[in-house]
Amino acid sequence: MAEREQRDRGERGGDQRRGRRREEREETPEFAERLVAINRVSKTVKGGKRFGFAALVVVGDQRGRVGFGKGKAKEVPEAIRKATEQARRQLIRVPLKEGRTLHHDMEGHHGAGHVVMRTAGEGTGIIAGGPMRAVFEMLGVKDVVAKSTGSQNPYNMIRATLDGLKKETSPRQIAARRGKKVADILPKRDGAPAAEAVAEEA
Repeated sequence: MAEREQRDRGERGGDQRRGRRREEREETPEFAERLVAINRVSKTVKGGKRFGFAALVVVGDQRGRVGFGKGKAKEVPEAIRKATEQARRQLIRVPLKEGRTLHHDMEGHHGAGHVVMRTAGEGTGIIAGGPMRAVFEMLGVKDVVAKSTGSQNPYNMIRATLDGLKKETSPRQIAARRGKKVADILPKRDGAPAAEAVAEEA
């Protein structure tokens, strides 16, 4: 009798844990993914050549979080799956101005990769090429002007882009660092108090 009660309690506990895990999965925000590049790689062995595939994927929630990953496998779908899982583990959060553009201009470097990113007015769109465009779209940026002036290797371009995005700071972060209010560090626009601009930032 006692064993049956323990077993029943264990089953109920397992159901509760599974329910909690299911709720956590449902609360996880939906991520969009973009396949940037896929390469066929070969390894020469005694019996000939073995072919595999390497995938480069960018993942983001289009609301300020983005990450990239790479995966290798003998089949394309498996390589993409591995790259997507790695990208979700390496997400970074980037503050966006008005939810559409960058707060300030910045540069990013990685190896021979060098990129320049500039904030842009509403309606500009994403002016960037290839891998950089994928990062901005997954991040949720709608207006930006960017150019790669270094390596055209997609891996280095994405790493350089993320290096630059990590350097971005919002007025709220700067105000907290300086011990001031956001309204104190923002300039007034068109005679309107900076506090109104703060409301847009939030």
